Amino acid sequence: MTTASTLAPPARPVVRPRRSSPWWVAGIGGVVAFAGSGSASLNGDELATISAASRSLPGLWELARHIDGHFLPYYLFMQLWAKAGTAELWLRLPSALAIGVAAWFLVDLGRRLHGTWAGVTAGLLFAALPSVSYYGAFARSYAPAAAAVVFSFWALHRTTRAQQRATHAQQQAEQRAERTPWVVYAVAVGLVCCTHLFAVLVLPAQLVAAVALLPRRTVLLRWAPAVAVGCLPALVLGLVGYGERHAISWIPQRGPEVLLKFPKMAAGSTEVGVVLFVVALAGVVLLRNRAWAGTLLGWLVLPPVLLLAVSHLVTPVYVDRYLFVAAPALALLAGIAVASVPRGGVVACCGLVMVAVAVGVPQQVEVREANGRFEDFPWAVRKVDGRPGDAIVFGQSSVRAGFDYYRDGSMPDDVLRLGSAPEAEGFGFPERDDVAAALADRERVWVVWRGVKSAGQKLPRVKAVREAGYEQSGAWHSAETPGLTVALFAHR
Repeated sequence: MTTASTLAPPARPVVRPRRSSPWWVAGIGGVVAFAGSGSASLNGDELATISAASRSLPGLWELARHIDGHFLPYYLFMQLWAKAGTAELWLRLPSALAIGVAAWFLVDLGRRLHGTWAGVTAGLLFAALPSVSYYGAFARSYAPAAAAVVFSFWALHRTTRAQQRATHAQQQAEQRAERTPWVVYAVAVGLVCCTHLFAVLVLPAQLVAAVALLPRRTVLLRWAPAVAVGCLPALVLGLVGYGERHAISWIPQRGPEVLLKFPKMAAGSTEVGVVLFVVALAGVVLLRNRAWAGTLLGWLVLPPVLLLAVSHLVTPVYVDRYLFVAAPALALLAGIAVASVPRGGVVACCGLVMVAVAVGVPQQVEVREANGRFEDFPWAVRKVDGRPGDAIVFGQSSVRAGFDYYRDGSMPDDVLRLGSAPEAEGFGFPERDDVAAALADRERVWVVWRGVKSAGQKLPRVKAVREAGYEQSGAWHSAETPGLTVALFAHR
């Protein structure tokens, strides 16, 4: 007897596309970033993280009202993280984990856009960048920001693909399921905004993919609201940061010529950066999906251009480390380019990774040296060879935090210090103003400041020591700019 079931064609088995297993690339990225991360001294920025994480919630809020308000989400996270300790390795571990997360999403995004070899090569190139070793072992939010940015582009690709598969014949339950990628994308944008304020400079690049791949109605009713909701933290943090412009008054104004240094900044090495930047531009041409080619190009070049524009239109803010979020795009486009080589893609992929690793060795070694973060506090502590009765004065009171962290024995008398807690409004410490009276009857004074030897001539504390009747008898600098200077003054 013939029935509808016998007339119906047999159901086809569901065939799931083969997916790469990028976890091992993520592991390589995290391990490379974490390896040797305890050899470089914490610098002033990382010590500021410790200071913020060590405060109470009311104290952290008071700090955010005066300085570093845009880092408040990161400080809140580190406040919880630091409850388990403030050792160098432990403080830098979140950044190394973030590099692993970024590598995972980068591999999968490359696989989705071009193929497995493009993704794996992108992940390995990313792990090989000296800049990744630097920021992946840095107790600040730059590595988490890069991870959030990669996640947002991955989520956008997933969302656009899901939207393109949607049809008008879907049932209501299926339509509800299609909203899930948009929620994930909104969360990803929110993470971008919470990790670092200037990470939002990558978001205009995502407009290219949205406009090119989505219906206009979807752009207006889905993409724009998702971005708007995700950007709410950036709006709040941006207003807070605008009110704290005095905290970044040290940033000089830059000209267009600074853009020529962008490949070096993104890669952490001039040679590696130039090679990968040229290959990445070839990747823009070779990627068949033109919408995503334009999107990835925007991810790579818009952050430095927009940051320079903000510097000239609002206030000087162009600092190299704010642009680390563009480094994954450099690796991804380069991976796509070599994976596109006909009949030799695998060889080209392996070759480019080997070249990047070999050329970047000097910088990889440099960032793992004791002075790899350009402020070698253990060296400065050892350099202060105090005698009984010696005093110590800090050119910038925040430098004291490094001595508090690394001192392992007796130090000269800190004659200007008032209490052990830092200032509520910043990272300095309350100090006496009467330098001459504090140094009364002291034969020798050690003075430590951030910067080169000549920078001490402009510091009020150093001038006050000279005016109190002391002259410099010796000075030592930690060799890298800005570095630390340790000077010995003797009473005339």
